[in-house]
Amino acid sequence: MTATPAPARTVGFDLDMTLIDSRPGIHACWVELSARTGTYVDADLVVTRLGPPLVEEIAHWFPAEDIPAVADLYRELYPAYAVAGTLAMPGAHEAVAAVQRAGGKAIVVTAKWEPNARLHMEHLGMRPDAVIGGLWAAQKADALREHGASVYVGDHVGDVRGAQVADAFSVAVATGPCSAAELTEAGADVVLDDLTRFAEWFADYEG
Repeated sequence: MTATPAPARTVGFDLDMTLIDSRPGIHACWVELSARTGTYVDADLVVTRLGPPLVEEIAHWFPAEDIPAVADLYRELYPAYAVAGTLAMPGAHEAVAAVQRAGGKAIVVTAKWEPNARLHMEHLGMRPDAVIGGLWAAQKADALREHGASVYVGDHVGDVRGAQVADAFSVAVATGPCSAAELTEAGADVVLDDLTRFAEWFADYEG
């Protein structure tokens, strides 16, 4: 009797500070936003706390009534100021390829505005099977469930929460604003130093 092969696995990946180091590009975009609006923004501080939705960061610098307009301006500036300066995180291409090479699907689930997330993938030559934007923390579970993801990889405790709500295995990488200890405390199932170890881990996990 022939054994039935296991269904292809879907693995979700966060974007900022998981697949991409967007700090240089986001820094440049906030500097330009500050100049355009005449409002002081500490761009150095901004890039130390990437992960949550854009409007949460804007709220630190602008009054509530200005947030929608400032968010629109930021997203308008983003392609010209943030995309070219953004780098792939070490091991990112290999991580996506490891999933796809095993016959699985690699999807990106991020809080970033989806059109800009797609620009990053195109610019860096990454080819995930789907890109879903505008979701943060527990909201990410909606997309993970929809796509049948059983693993979610991220750098923030919010990503751990998203995996937990989706009943997905939480893989955390200590490359963003949250330390390995914080990610472990939040309930990550495994914490890696960075994505350079993901392909090896994934092969063991699949095995």
